[in-house]
Amino acid sequence: MLICIPDISGFTKFMSEAEADLSAKVVPALLNQIIYSNEIGLRVSEIEGDAVLFYKRGDLPSLKILIDQCTLFYTEFYNQLATLDKRFKQETNGEPIITSLGLKIILHYGEDVEAVNIGKHIKLMGEDVIIAHKLLKNTINKDEYILFTETLLDQYAHEELDERLFWAKLKQGDENYEHIGDVNYAYVDLTPLV
Repeated sequence: MLICIPDISGFTKFMSEAEADLSAKVVPALLNQIIYSNEIGLRVSEIEGDAVLFYKRGDLPSLKILIDQCTLFYTEFYNQLATLDKRFKQETNGEPIITSLGLKIILHYGEDVEAVNIGKHIKLMGEDVIIAHKLLKNTINKDEYILFTETLLDQYAHEELDERLFWAKLKQGDENYEHIGDVNYAYVDLTPLV
């Protein structure tokens, strides 16, 4: 199962500094923009404050289509952010919203995922869901990127991992989490796309 988590960076700082009525308008507008930008049939499992947990069963899209979807999430997020910045400039005393928020996207593939019905909602459970969530807190020293776990990249043929798909150098990283162990990944900086 493909797990995709677009996550708003700078969310905690924004929520602590912005007026409650402003954050109640800005954050839902940004999350809605992410959801409505989904063009590859990802399903929403949860909306988690500052993130959307998407998933897709079955065949994976090509790596190019997956990257194109992530760049669409990013560019549409920034289009919406610019619109909100103009609309609410008076409420922020001229402090630009656009400089305080960003987007990171976690992409993971795993087989240890169960989709469980709870009421009218589908809740994803399993170690691979935990891994995707843990990766939101990592040691990457950037706020905006796409992170591809090694298990996701392993699903693609070597020739699909063409550096020309990326607008910046793909960098390697790893994290070690208690009870999980090492998680290897690659990531690409999103900021050149703004």
